[in-house]
Amino acid sequence: MATVVITGGSGFLGSHLCDRLIKEGMNVVCIDNLLTGSLDNIQHLFGNPKFRFIHHDVTNFIHVAGDVDYILHFASPASPIDYHQLPIQTLKVGSLGTHKALGLAKEKGARFLLASTSEVYGDPLMHPQKEDYWGNVNPVGPRGVYDEAKRFAEALTMAYQRYHNIDTRIVRIFNTFGPRMRLKDGRAIPAFFSQALNNEPITVFGDGSQTRSFIYIDDEVEGIYRLLLSDEKEPVNIGNPEEIPVRQIAEEIIEITNSKSKIIYEPLPIDDPQVRQPDITKARRVLGWEPKVARNEGLIKTMEYFKSKIKG
Repeated sequence: MATVVITGGSGFLGSHLCDRLIKEGMNVVCIDNLLTGSLDNIQHLFGNPKFRFIHHDVTNFIHVAGDVDYILHFASPASPIDYHQLPIQTLKVGSLGTHKALGLAKEKGARFLLASTSEVYGDPLMHPQKEDYWGNVNPVGPRGVYDEAKRFAEALTMAYQRYHNIDTRIVRIFNTFGPRMRLKDGRAIPAFFSQALNNEPITVFGDGSQTRSFIYIDDEVEGIYRLLLSDEKEPVNIGNPEEIPVRQIAEEIIEITNSKSKIIYEPLPIDDPQVRQPDITKARRVLGWEPKVARNEGLIKTMEYFKSKIKG
């Protein structure tokens, strides 16, 4: 029975991966310092013999007793509101945290999967974004703390693969949504739901014509799981190639919530990408994967979760 360590395992994505890997029969060790994660996301797993939680900051030495087969490094603030408030911590977990997690992989002889991001492409000059695109990132802008932390993490992961012969995988995650996101997360979909469910004005930055490609959590987890078990050692985009304007997602959320909210427009943040769309040719070819959940279906499931949190 395989044992997997998930750093950042009490976060949005990490907690869903805990669920999936336990369902696949694996023992899961969740490591999190709860900086942006929440015990609420994994509360249902306490008492499960296949699950263990370690409260720990992975920028410090990581010790896990016994054999480890897989390490998934998902620890990091992941929304603009978080990494603007926690810039140093974001840089440290991308650098020191990745180094410590790779060190654990080296010690245990474990396969290592890095959670990277579409933000390594910055405000892209190639559209859609393919894995061989090097990106257009402002290293000294306010978003640089996250973008460059992930770019460094990718470089460090590849260095461990080449120099120490560590078996590594890199997933570039695009805009993912679903239950367990925080209402005050700061990302578009939870922000729009929070405002719409309270009949407050919905804040869209810029004129709303900038595009994103939203993928439901179940599809994202399926892609990550397939990559973990694959032989692919180079980065792979896991995202939804269906690109829509941000203004449209706000309108859709107003409609499904039957909200009285109106859209208001605020200035665009510095270095906010104008376009974002994954080329998933590689994921289709090497993983046999593509997203299955329709956006409207995913939004309804997400709405029900947020309603329960507001009532709670």
